[in-house]
Amino acid sequence: MPFHQMIPAHNQSTFPEFFLLGFQLLNRSRIIFFSILLLVYIMTLTGNLLIIILVSATQYLRSPMYFFLSQLSSCDIILTTSVSPTLLHITLNNGIPMSVSQCIAQFNFFSFPSGTECFLLTIMSYDRYVAVCKPLHYVTIMNFPFCLSLVVLSWILGFLLTLIFVILLSNLTFCNSKYIDNFFCDIVPLVQLSCSDTTVVRTVIFWIAGPETVIETVFIISTYVCIFLAIHRISTTTGRQKAFSTCSSHLSVVCMYYGTLIAIYVFPSGEHSFGMSKIVSFMYTVVTPLLNPVIYSLRNQEIKTAILKVMKNKCG
Repeated sequence: MPFHQMIPAHNQSTFPEFFLLGFQLLNRSRIIFFSILLLVYIMTLTGNLLIIILVSATQYLRSPMYFFLSQLSSCDIILTTSVSPTLLHITLNNGIPMSVSQCIAQFNFFSFPSGTECFLLTIMSYDRYVAVCKPLHYVTIMNFPFCLSLVVLSWILGFLLTLIFVILLSNLTFCNSKYIDNFFCDIVPLVQLSCSDTTVVRTVIFWIAGPETVIETVFIISTYVCIFLAIHRISTTTGRQKAFSTCSSHLSVVCMYYGTLIAIYVFPSGEHSFGMSKIVSFMYTVVTPLLNPVIYSLRNQEIKTAILKVMKNKCG
């Protein structure tokens, strides 16, 4: 069935709105996909809340690395909650209408934690650099006031950058109902669907989002080059393995997170690759927030120990 035939007659009004198409599935597949999505969403909330609770309640997890990790989990909860409920609704109804204001509001709650998470991952790479390359000065450099300042700055920058984009999007004009071949409102399709001049918005995106991503990526790569060189200078195999194990979880999350970001926003995608773009967006907004706590839990003995201790106390 053509997409325009799926839109109810009452949605084809003079008021501009969008129709999110999501993943167009047959009825049986739709129910199965909905069930999987709901399970993933519940597991994502549970895993990230568990990380936050463990870091808050466990004394030996109150180091800078775990403090940053708990903030990362907070971002993941907000990020997935801004997207997953809408995706569940779209899946059940095979698409939903959304007003311009609702769409911009969703972009706001999606972009804010996403930008903050980028800053946090950059900070965490510096934390690992100090831990491996300057271990004797780690406690002095990564003291709590400094770490708290970095976290607060990350949230503020994430909020301010998102606010700039939201203000610009709010000033655009959307003339008629339009289709968004995706499951959430992102800035690129919104700009493409506007019937007003988008030169200013595109320029701001180019001069803010581009340099920000490049600077963060270069900084993270630079810190890990220093880390790998420092690890290479360690004389014993056990020492090298122990040093690398402190960075492996963060490195895995960075590769996964920035890999999907680059695939979505850096490499251009034509109309023939809309399906692939949706899959990558799905990985970025739904799968990654689920895998982050899993990666840190499986690769971190201290978190596994804390989980086992909590389970033992509950069973006891």
